[in-house]
Amino acid sequence: MFEYNSSPALGYIFGFSHSGKPVRDLDRIRRLLAAVGDPQEKLRFLHIAGTNGKGSTARMFDGVFVHAGLKTGLFTSPFIIEYADRIQVNDRNIPDEALERITAKVRQAVEGLPEDMGFSQFEITQAIAFLYFAEQQCDIVVLETGLGGLLDCTNVITSPLLTVITKVDLDHTAILGDTVELIAAQKAGIIKRGCPCVLSAGNCKAVEKVVGDKAAEMGAKLITPDLSALAVLHRGLHTTLFNYKGLPCRTSMAGDHQVMNALSVIEGCMLLRDELSLTDRDITEGIAAAVLCGRTEILSTKPLVMLDGGHNPDGMRALARVIADKRPVHAVIGLCADKNLRAALGEIIPFVDSFVTVDGFSDRAENAEKLAELINSLGGRASAAKSALPELIAEISRSNPDGLTLVCGSLYLVSAVHAQLGGGI
Repeated sequence: MFEYNSSPALGYIFGFSHSGKPVRDLDRIRRLLAAVGDPQEKLRFLHIAGTNGKGSTARMFDGVFVHAGLKTGLFTSPFIIEYADRIQVNDRNIPDEALERITAKVRQAVEGLPEDMGFSQFEITQAIAFLYFAEQQCDIVVLETGLGGLLDCTNVITSPLLTVITKVDLDHTAILGDTVELIAAQKAGIIKRGCPCVLSAGNCKAVEKVVGDKAAEMGAKLITPDLSALAVLHRGLHTTLFNYKGLPCRTSMAGDHQVMNALSVIEGCMLLRDELSLTDRDITEGIAAAVLCGRTEILSTKPLVMLDGGHNPDGMRALARVIADKRPVHAVIGLCADKNLRAALGEIIPFVDSFVTVDGFSDRAENAEKLAELINSLGGRASAAKSALPELIAEISRSNPDGLTLVCGSLYLVSAVHAQLGGGI
C-alpha cells in the first residue's frame, strides 16, 4: 500500500474512487478540461489503446521521440513505483512542486462544478497531466488509454497525429463486453477521422475486421505490420534481435510479444517520419532504450529471478512463451479476483513446477488460499504463502539456484515487489 498522507495533492487525488460514476459519454471530462482552460488543445498526441502491450508500446514511442530531441510527455497507468511515474516529460516524473500546484488548480476547477459529477482518480490525473504537458510545452504526448477506448476519458482528444491499437483480447469483460469483437469495437473507438492508425500484428481475424471497418468508416489509413518482412535473429532473457524491412533492431524487453510491439512502433514512426523529423537511428535506439517495470523484468541473474505483470490470458500466454525452456520454474503468483483467473492460469500452469500464492497487494487481490485451491484444481501444484513477500522470494530463489524464480500476476503485485525490494534481490 502507498503512503500519501504527507502530500495534499495525493490525499486529494486518492479521495476519488477508481472508476467514478458510470460513464455514458465524455461530457464529464470535457467539462473538467474546459474548467482548467482546455490544455489538450495546445498539445499534439499519439494515442494508444489495446488489451496488452500498451505500456511497452508507449515506452518505445517515448524512447524514439526523446532520442529525436522532442520534448515528450508520457501518460501511462497504473503507476508502479510512485504515483508521479504516470506523468513524465522526457522520462522524468512530474516534480512534487508541480504536482501540488497543478492539483490545487484542478481542485479549484472541480469545486466550481456540480457536486454530483462523480469524477474518477483517472480523470483528475488526466487533467493534471494535460496541464503539466501544456505548461512544459511538449512537442508530442504519448497517451495511453486507461480502460477501453471509446468511452475512456483520454478519448476527449480530437485529432491525434496517430492512433495505435495493440493486442486485443478478453479482459475487463464486465465493462467492455464478453467477446473480442465487442472489446475491439471499444478499442477502435479511438480512431479519428482522417488520422492514421496502426494495428498490432498478431491480432485475430475478428479484431482485424472490427478495426478495419472502423478505420474505413472514419477515412483513416490503417497499417498492420507485415510479418513476412520480419526476421528474428536472437532471443534472450535480456534482449531480442530482429530485422524488419531491412532495419536492424533490438528490444531490451524479452519475448516475441515485445517484437510485435516494436513493429507497431516502427510502422507508426514511418508514418510520422516527416512530421517529427525522425531518423532510422532515432527509431532503433529509441526502441532499444525502452524498458518497463514488470515486463519480463530480470531482478537477479544468479539466481535467476524474473518479475512479470501479465495478468490476463494473453499476457500469461506471452509470459509462457518466454519461460518455456527454463526449468525448473517455481513461481510466486498473485492475481486480482475480478480477472478471468481460470483462463489466465491455464496458460501458465503447464510451464511452472510449483506456485506459492500471495494476496494483500491490493484490495482486489484474490485470497491466497482460494487461488492455491484453484491452481491445484486445474492441475497445478500450489500452496498459500506463509512468509512475507521479500522473505518468500528469497527462500524460493535460494532453493532454486539453477532454475527460474518467477514472480508474476497483477501489476499491483509488481508494484508491491518494487516497493518492498527496491526492484532488486
